Amino acid sequence: MLKRLVCLAVLLSITAASTASARDELVSARLPDGKDIPYVLTIGGGTPRYGVILMPGGSGNLDPRLIDGKLTLSLAGNFLIRSRELFAEGPFVAASTDATTTTDRILAIVRDLQRRYGSIPVYVIGTSRSTDSTMTLSPALDGMVAGFVHTSSMNRIASFDTRTFKSRHLVVYHAMDACRVTKPSASASARSNGAETIEVTGGTSTGDDCEARAYHGYNGIERATIDKIKAWIAKS
Repeated sequence: MLKRLVCLAVLLSITAASTASARDELVSARLPDGKDIPYVLTIGGGTPRYGVILMPGGSGNLDPRLIDGKLTLSLAGNFLIRSRELFAEGPFVAASTDATTTTDRILAIVRDLQRRYGSIPVYVIGTSRSTDSTMTLSPALDGMVAGFVHTSSMNRIASFDTRTFKSRHLVVYHAMDACRVTKPSASASARSNGAETIEVTGGTSTGDDCEARAYHGYNGIERATIDKIKAWIAKS
């Protein structure tokens, strides 16, 4: 318990000291076949000690491009993607990429982050439909990444058993998520299968129950939710 409190205190102090100077870079990672895959690297003001790979929900297609020197992204309003600068504060660096179930794509980004920042632990984070990807990737990447975070998970999270995995697993959900395919009860039951869980409340909900500005997308409580995720990562 003391170790966890110390880690949390260090994380919060570094985050508070960091400036709002997070910046995006469009970079690439190399696959074993030599093909380069683009991803968005978001760097904050601290020295990275943890890396997170963010995969959007919905279509999962981020399609990062530089147009007239300006970065453009599909799904820019997605919870994880619009919050990437919050993830990159303090001792964290964030990599935003297409949702994928291809292990080589994730490992290419892991290797690229570790080439840049040393042997930092890297966590893969999905939300809504991209939790299908995090659940599918988990067995193949078990022990090869530090862990997975499943937010606003698809209902099959209820039967997703993590008890034999080496990598850590966290399930995050909003108590009032009204999306029929990401029921809070399904996420809550994940704890019986070995995953740690975090329930959040608050914020506001507008539009479709399954879209990014509803409770489903942690609208208005992005920082509070992300701080909980980062604190969980830092207590490892």
